[in-house]
Amino acid sequence: MAPEIAVALIGLAGSAVGSVIGVMASARLTQYRLEQLEKKVDRHNQVIQRTYRLETRCAALEEEARTAARRLGALERGGVGCTSSSAG
Repeated sequence: MAPEIAVALIGLAGSAVGSVIGVMASARLTQYRLEQLEKKVDRHNQVIQRTYRLETRCAALEEEARTAARRLGALERGGVGCTSSSAG
């Protein structure tokens, strides 16, 4: 075999091995980055779910406060259920 052909084959093998190693390293890095992104998305989704529950609970508490304020106002005006004359 001519030395030129041997050198070309060795160069081809080296290039092929280098390319395969590069592709494998790139694939591992891509997989790692995807896993990190998935973790961030999970944390984000948890925050969104907690925020939704808090907003729902806040709305319920606000409605309870409005109801209590209306009832208190009615009692102060002598409305339903207030019997000021029976106290004495």
